[in-house]
Amino acid sequence: MRKPLLVINAGSSSIKFSIFETAPDRSLAAGAHGQVEGLGAAARTPARIEIADAQGRRLIEQPIAGHDHHSAMAAIHDWFAAHVGSEATSAHGLSYEYIMSVMPRVAPECAGGKLIVAHLGNGASMCAIAAGRSIATTMGMTALDGLPMGTRTGTLDPGVILYLLQHEGLDAKAVEHMIYEHSGLLGVSGLSSDMRTLLASDLPAAKEAVDLFVYRIGRELGSLAAALGGLDALVFTAGIGEHAAEIRARVCKDAAWIGVSLDDKANEAGGPRISRPASKVSAWVIPTDENLMIARHTRQVLDAALARRA
Repeated sequence: MRKPLLVINAGSSSIKFSIFETAPDRSLAAGAHGQVEGLGAAARTPARIEIADAQGRRLIEQPIAGHDHHSAMAAIHDWFAAHVGSEATSAHGLSYEYIMSVMPRVAPECAGGKLIVAHLGNGASMCAIAAGRSIATTMGMTALDGLPMGTRTGTLDPGVILYLLQHEGLDAKAVEHMIYEHSGLLGVSGLSSDMRTLLASDLPAAKEAVDLFVYRIGRELGSLAAALGGLDALVFTAGIGEHAAEIRARVCKDAAWIGVSLDDKANEAGGPRISRPASKVSAWVIPTDENLMIARHTRQVLDAALARRA
């Protein structure tokens, strides 16, 4: 085995990380992995680091000092002290790239068609893909655009920013903090940015936040389907997409107009296919692996650097 790669996948409220070993045949073997959750100004419980080995056996589960990303990175570094790190990257593009890499195996009949992949997590976006190429995405120049997220606004009238600056006495830093850290599911619900908490709550504001999330997914689904000129398959991935059967059910039932026919039992079981056999547009649940994509890209960079030195 060569030196291991430590992959860091940073999100707004968590940091996920994995170790990959490079075998002599250049294949990547997944090793220990984990995450630090509960980061950001909106966190209301102590941040925690959790690490498991390649077989899923728990190695560490404990609180860390602080809720900021620097504290999280320090905790990861302390654990990884005996290893060699590598560069990190980000973007939901890694998730979409991974989904497309496994579609020929999971759903070969859809792999070359017109797809919409919904990466639904604390950060959320959707991407229209035709014949393996991205056609349109819900995010814009920044991650604020598109779907409402855990703490980010999603699509916002620019006039709102002007109003906050001119009439509410907020400066640019305060507005930035509001639209990135205290909006989205947290801002609407006033309770939490965590979809699990909102789905379990009886508060009207929590229901409103969930309703908004589902509504916006439906709006973007229609827009992306129009950009594709039709749709063959809808794929759910990431934390909410993979684990929240209720959200998937609501999205699919709202998408009946475009040809999605949900199989309720398959959806409750988590798929991978959650649509009925006769559904005009098939629906799928496919777990993403952004860390593996980061490791692959990192290895390519390292291999290229070694080749230049040779």
